[in-house]
Amino acid sequence: MDVIVIGAGAAGLAAAHHLLDAGLTVTVLEAAERVGGRMATDEVAGFRLDRRPHLLNTSYPELHRTRGLRGLPLAPLAPGALVRAGGRGYRVGDQRGARAAFGSALDRARLAATLNRLAGTPDLRLAARPETTAARALSGRGFAPRTVEGFLRPLLAALLCDPELQTSSRAADLVLRGFARGRTCLPAGGSAGLPERLAAALPPGTVRLGTPAVRVAVRSVRVAGGGELPCRAVLVATGARAAARLLPGLRVPAFHQVTVFHHTAPVAPLREPVLVLDADRLGPVSHTLPAAAVDPTRAPGGRPLITSVVLGPPPDGDSDKSVRAHLAELYEVSTDGWELLGIHSDPEAVAAMPAPHDLRRPVRVLQGLYVCGSHRTTSTLQGALFSARRATTTILTDLTRSTSPPHRAAA
Repeated sequence: MDVIVIGAGAAGLAAAHHLLDAGLTVTVLEAAERVGGRMATDEVAGFRLDRRPHLLNTSYPELHRTRGLRGLPLAPLAPGALVRAGGRGYRVGDQRGARAAFGSALDRARLAATLNRLAGTPDLRLAARPETTAARALSGRGFAPRTVEGFLRPLLAALLCDPELQTSSRAADLVLRGFARGRTCLPAGGSAGLPERLAAALPPGTVRLGTPAVRVAVRSVRVAGGGELPCRAVLVATGARAAARLLPGLRVPAFHQVTVFHHTAPVAPLREPVLVLDADRLGPVSHTLPAAAVDPTRAPGGRPLITSVVLGPPPDGDSDKSVRAHLAELYEVSTDGWELLGIHSDPEAVAAMPAPHDLRRPVRVLQGLYVCGSHRTTSTLQGALFSARRATTTILTDLTRSTSPPHRAAA
């Protein structure tokens, strides 16, 4: 085997595609009995419930560059958001809907102009900006203070899963630029569909499920049970903590815990497929969305599905009661008849990216031993896929050099 990839999440599966496209032989080892890693979807009474919030963006370049993901069905949200600020609901970023627009006409014009400029800003110019926290950087980006507190702060908190916005401003700029360039969306049918699509496009037998790797070296992988698999290169494409177990000395970042609540209701609280943000921060919910309005395939028979995110652990006490009380304020409806379908809390849902943050952490550990994943760049799907491309490019370069004939000096 040319390359053994450890981990059948989005990064590992994308890497397998790149390597196969280059003519190499590849095996992907996955400890679990399914592909996808944290991109998991549970089926409950006909509902498809994501274990983690996966807000993607149509502007992610790797969605269009990665074989297996081209044509991926996406369920876009309406432009902008509905924001609860100052005890009232406002529409931001789009004029549709019955709610009042947020801020003055001048504020809205400044927001649109600044987002348009950001959408056209190239990577090198973003990287040249002084690095600080996302919270501090927002005040220096040309936005009105009311716009920052009433829209951009809760929006970035939702996209970064970082309630205090201590994320590096460089990572935040990339995420906000993606929002300005495209449409926020969900993977149609649930987040598990994305890695399943990648796996289905690989040759049969490429992915070996239920095969944990217990030791790696530059030319082999030992799996549980004592088997030794020889290869020319190893790519570790797991989460950060699992990667550090296989690669001692690899830095393990801090993490943001995320808790997801899924409810159904007798009547949909909102028929528009729009993200709902809480700028007041007076309850546990950071953001929520009528998931069935965004993606009808997630709910049976046209029933409502409401997905809500708490950035942290579940609230103390009766967590569902606390969340439903907050949702009643955000949607301005009674939630007494809502039914809880599921709760999932992940203490290591998202790798933290505090400043200073290296957006291009090394992917080569040693020649023949490599690592990729969102923890090597930005903690987004785009980051995971881009890291896979970087790692496979490095592998191909190294393998080409190792097989090139020796250079002979002229006589």
